[in-house]
Amino acid sequence: MDHHVDVAVVGAGQAGLAAGYYLRRTGLSFVLLDDQETAGGAWRHTWPSLRLFSPAEYSSLPGRPMPSTAGGNPGAAQVIDYLADYEARYDLPVRRPVRVRAVHREGDGFRLETTAGQWHARAVVSATGTWSQPFWPTVPGQRDFRGAQVHSARYGGPDPYRGRRVVVVGGANSGAQIAAELAGSADLTWCLNGAPHWLPDDVDGRELFRVATARAQALAAGLPDPGGVASLGNIVVVPPVKRARDAGLLRPAPMFARFTPTGIAWADGREQEVDAVIWCTGFRPALRHLRPLHVREDDGTVSTRGTASTKVPGLYLLGYGDWTGPGSATLIGVGPTAKETVAALTAHLRP
Repeated sequence: MDHHVDVAVVGAGQAGLAAGYYLRRTGLSFVLLDDQETAGGAWRHTWPSLRLFSPAEYSSLPGRPMPSTAGGNPGAAQVIDYLADYEARYDLPVRRPVRVRAVHREGDGFRLETTAGQWHARAVVSATGTWSQPFWPTVPGQRDFRGAQVHSARYGGPDPYRGRRVVVVGGANSGAQIAAELAGSADLTWCLNGAPHWLPDDVDGRELFRVATARAQALAAGLPDPGGVASLGNIVVVPPVKRARDAGLLRPAPMFARFTPTGIAWADGREQEVDAVIWCTGFRPALRHLRPLHVREDDGTVSTRGTASTKVPGLYLLGYGDWTGPGSATLIGVGPTAKETVAALTAHLRP
């Protein structure tokens, strides 16, 4: 069955919902195609203890403040509830589970091949995020290692690792948070390249968004680069991480050089027996559905002006990181770029 809309949004996580909020105001026909069974986007797949970097009032999508939560910053369960409520409150036209297999050019618009038939749209907003594309480094001997390996995308909490010898790889937020959670119950080794770069203890998501925005504005104005979030550090010291760090439980070790069948080995020849390795090594943009458009660069991103593809008119990319807007992969940061995206596509469709 074929369907026709002005705008097709691929993904109904936080970025897709923010786009839907602004599309509601345009009078354009649109649909959000989401491959998940229920609302919540990537937040449905985080580990249970994950906490946001900011309080609820600084973690909201446009139009609807996130309700405050007791006991600190909101966790994943509160975010899922918030996104489900947001979707229902604004009566956003989400279709799920619908997987978009491929997006093709069709005249001046697009044809989307999906698990629910073909959709024809004049413009496409890709908002699929990165969660479904975890990055796994390659280390010598990896295939011969007989222990467990899991990416942070599939980490479900500390229970399976209690009393076991566990290596956490990665020096950013997921690595620090998971290492902190395991430090009291597992025999932990935290491997990273170099020393951990802690942000000042009072810095949270509000400051990160401010710094990212200030950098983008300076560069756009041709001013010297003031330095972005990376210049501050790359680990937000949320309370569980602070407690583990201050208790001396987060002792970083150098990245190991190779696997052995039963563990890991460093370049100096030292070996260690290991039961499990948890890879906290980040994600790549989930853009396989755009392959027919041939828009990806060598680094996996897409060349954009704002959020508009520079190669394919009518294609927009929202929520993948700073290359699609300052802080656009965050709840606090996606709203402004969603607003700009909808303004741009409206001008494109109604010149």
